[in-house]
Amino acid sequence: MTKKNIKKSKILSDDGIYLEVEINKFYKHILKYHSSGTSIHEEKGHFFTVNNNFRNKIKRLVEK
Repeated sequence: MTKKNIKKSKILSDDGIYLEVEINKFYKHILKYHSSGTSIHEEKGHFFTVNNNFRNKIKRLVEK
């Protein structure tokens, strides 16, 4: 049995802290709950302003 390859990335929160996330899972959540406009996402006590720039940045990390 092979272990699923989980890709992790560090992203910068609004308060200047780098947080490591499972980038594919994070991106799916962003698309499902923050797909348009500007909103705030909370992850492990840190906040991210989600807008088109942020969504594009996360998409580029997924495609890497």
